[in-house]
This record gives sequence, structure tokens and C-alpha cells, in this order.
Amino acid sequence: MLFGKIGAPEIILILVVVILLFGAKKLPDMARSLGKSARILKSEAKAMKSEGQQTAPAEPANEPAQDQAAPRTIQAFPGDVAGARPVSEPTDSTKR
Repeated sequence: MLFGKIGAPEIILILVVVILLFGAKKLPDMARSLGKSARILKSEAKAMKSEGQQTAPAEPANEPAQDQAAPRTIQAFPGDVAGARPVSEPTDSTKR
């Protein structure tokens, strides 16, 4: 068992090696970018889940369908308006 007995001294040694490899100045930037990535992933997963739960109402046969929906935007974190960018929706070629 290689990893069976990892204690406090081993964890401290691993942290020291990581700090020596990456440098103390780069670690906060790496943690910040990891946090932004996690927030983006969380918001996209929530958006996909909410889109899956929405059901389209039945459309009357005599009115044309409205395909012009507002474009979605991806935000780095909730309330971010400076970094938001529009995303084009994939088209479904199976509909006829």
C-alpha cells in the first residue's frame, strides 16, 4: 500500500514541493483561475439543467413558430457583465 499512511509531515512536504515548483506568486493566480473555471462550469450545468426541465407549450397550427430567441450569454460569475459573451446555440438537424 503506497498511499495508506499519508500523515501531516507528508502533506507538509508535498505543499513545500508545490510552492517550490510553482512559486508563491503564481499560486494565487492559479487558484483564482481554477475558481473562475469552477463557477463557469457550475453556471453552465445549472443552465443545462434548467433548459432540460422547461417544456415548450403547444403551438397553434395556424401561427408560425418563432425561432428568433434572445442569444444566451456565458458569464464568468453571477452578475458579471464585463466578461459576458454571447453564445450561439447548436442547431438540431433532425427536426424537419
